[in-house]
Amino acid sequence: MAIRVSCSLLLLTMLLVGCDALVNNKRPPKAEKDPIVNGPKMTDKIGEFDPNAGATEVNNEIHISNPITGPLEAYEPMKRKLAGLGIDHAVNLFYALEGRYPKDFQEFKQRIIDENQMRLPQLPDTMEYQYDVDNHKLVIVMKNTGKPPEGQE
Repeated sequence: MAIRVSCSLLLLTMLLVGCDALVNNKRPPKAEKDPIVNGPKMTDKIGEFDPNAGATEVNNEIHISNPITGPLEAYEPMKRKLAGLGIDHAVNLFYALEGRYPKDFQEFKQRIIDENQMRLPQLPDTMEYQYDVDNHKLVIVMKNTGKPPEGQE
């Protein structure tokens, strides 16, 4: 009987103490997450659209010519189209709250872009984002580089 009591006390002691006394379970502190190093480059540079400047608006239509490379052909137009959706939504929310659209480009830049901390995917050097104040839309235009478009001279 004495052996049974001593075994029970020993098991109870081991149960209460646990295994922590035998093994050092210290883990290294978690490192803070690093920002995405190779993530997509973003920008908040948006210019004011001038319809009289003669800038060519970029067509975001998807044209797939090959079923194998189709997803790659659709990537850039979809990226540009999705960037505009966030801006359109923010402008519509502004309209719902204020009962009007931004009155000029400066108000759009301050109230839509800066206050919402909106960032857009960076475009190639030949394109830029511009806000069309009259139509309340974000457009992507080809920059005037002084060179004729490809295929035209």
